[in-house]
Amino acid sequence: MKIVVKVGGSLLKTGIPEGLMDDIRTLSASNQIALVHGGGDVVTELATKLGKEQRFVISPDGIRSRYTDRETAEIYTMVMSGLLAKRLVLALQSRGVPAVSVSGLDGRIFLGKRKKKLLVVDERGRKVLIDGGFTGRVDSVNTGLTSLLMSNGYIPVVSPVASSEENEPLNIDGDRAASSLASAIAADAVVFLTNVGGLLLRGALVPTIGADEAAAKLPEIGFGMQRKVMAAVDATRAGVKEAIICAGSGSSPVSNGLSHVGCTVICGT
Repeated sequence: MKIVVKVGGSLLKTGIPEGLMDDIRTLSASNQIALVHGGGDVVTELATKLGKEQRFVISPDGIRSRYTDRETAEIYTMVMSGLLAKRLVLALQSRGVPAVSVSGLDGRIFLGKRKKKLLVVDERGRKVLIDGGFTGRVDSVNTGLTSLLMSNGYIPVVSPVASSEENEPLNIDGDRAASSLASAIAADAVVFLTNVGGLLLRGALVPTIGADEAAAKLPEIGFGMQRKVMAAVDATRAGVKEAIICAGSGSSPVSNGLSHVGCTVICGT
């Protein structure tokens, strides 16, 4: 199987989850795996230590996101690609798993389009347009480098940074990055690991849901999970057999997800 695993930033705030690394080691013996990671909280923490206070904006839909100016884009790239990715590589290689860290800039894995303007809600509740900064969305994926690594037994650890058409680094959403990569390499599954067990509706875990129904439920879903569900829907609609949202803590989290144990499975129908 080809599997893309997205490790949520909430799982990396206090270190690398040991059970997850052990599980990936086991799975890598018979599967091709690519790892995409988040880490926004770590970016905020280190940016603040460097004296760069982070600014967050709210969209008219109520979605909170980091405002990425040029300096923040450089700090974001440094932390994601130079710190968190290397920690994951070291954790895997300490278990005998060959891994290589790459950002979406390398080989133009992720080519994105810079958002020229952002519509946000200001402190008075008014909708205003501001400069888009260095935030973007994946337009295309170059699979050559990741496919080369995976076919030769390496796990690519991919940081969610895209190259703009002007060759500038762009902050992109990690869940969407994982979805785009999974679609491009024709993965059998994409697994979104987070700090909760899956999608909850009316207080109950949803074990299985079709992409169309999941998309229709988006207004009922909270912000953090909403992004994961949107990314999962995109992946399955693009041909990935299943998208799984599950907890990344404990032992065997990816294996449990692939076995549909205590998680949410989003499929194409």
